[in-house]
Amino acid sequence: MNKNHSEAMADVRDMYMAHAVFRREFSLLPQLVRDVRPGDVSRAEVVGAHAEMLCHTLHLHHEGEDLLLWPRLVERGGAAAAAIVPTMEAQHHAIEDGHAAVVALLPQWRRTGHGGARLAEALEQLRVALIEHMAMEEAEILPLAARYVTAAEWMQLGEHGMAQTPKKRLPLAFGLAMYEGDPEVIKAVLAHAPLPARLLMPIIAPRLFAAHARRVHGTATPPRIGAGTR
Repeated sequence: MNKNHSEAMADVRDMYMAHAVFRREFSLLPQLVRDVRPGDVSRAEVVGAHAEMLCHTLHLHHEGEDLLLWPRLVERGGAAAAAIVPTMEAQHHAIEDGHAAVVALLPQWRRTGHGGARLAEALEQLRVALIEHMAMEEAEILPLAARYVTAAEWMQLGEHGMAQTPKKRLPLAFGLAMYEGDPEVIKAVLAHAPLPARLLMPIIAPRLFAAHARRVHGTATPPRIGAGTR
């Protein structure tokens, strides 16, 4: 790669933080849906809105990788990248199919509270595909990204998602990540934010997540499923 040797390379630790969110929340979702009594529209809306937010975030996350990460790794990563990136792309297609199945079932369930068994099964299939993908990505892709992608290029992945996320949702999204995030990684991520965000996000985001978790999970401290998996 024809890069200046003094240029900072990607700090990929924030990807583990994002993956912890997906591991935790998508692992808890199938049972959340099963626990909703048929016809309980109020509860179905709470859980369904949570599921919709997660699905949207996951779609943006993978779209950013498709657009900004895979091409750079293929261009620069030689045989190692050529061997693994096609698998990553195929897994993304499978996850997108699972995502589409969930998104197709969500609206009716949110409106009526009926059809939860089918939705829970679709979420379970999505979870299985996603867990497998993230484990392989952490083992194979992140070491390549740390070697071949610059810090500035890596930041574009996060910027892609933030640009297409409603601003009012960003503090909650960060709270989801902070819940299991390494404090050093959180500090590194916030170092690139405007000063008001650097000062306020560590205060506001955890509070928003705690309130959201109480509504969705019934507790401000849901199981830390993402911890200890890497």
